[in-house]
Amino acid sequence: MIARSANAKHSKRDSKLPRYGTLEQGAELLGVSKYTVRRRISDGSITGYRVGRFVRVDLDELPELVETIPSVRFAK
Repeated sequence: MIARSANAKHSKRDSKLPRYGTLEQGAELLGVSKYTVRRRISDGSITGYRVGRFVRVDLDELPELVETIPSVRFAK
């Protein structure tokens, strides 16, 4: 039998899997309320996933939604 360390279960493949989180976790990551996350799921700008009776979001997808607002001061 080959001995494995406790971390041997987690391979490089695991890092490519999406990280699903609660609406509250997604809201905290974006700095908004969970109701805003629900509205964004409803309008299609965030993908929601149902797990049983719970709704989850892909936490790795959320930072892509943050946009830079151009400033008039630095637009020249």
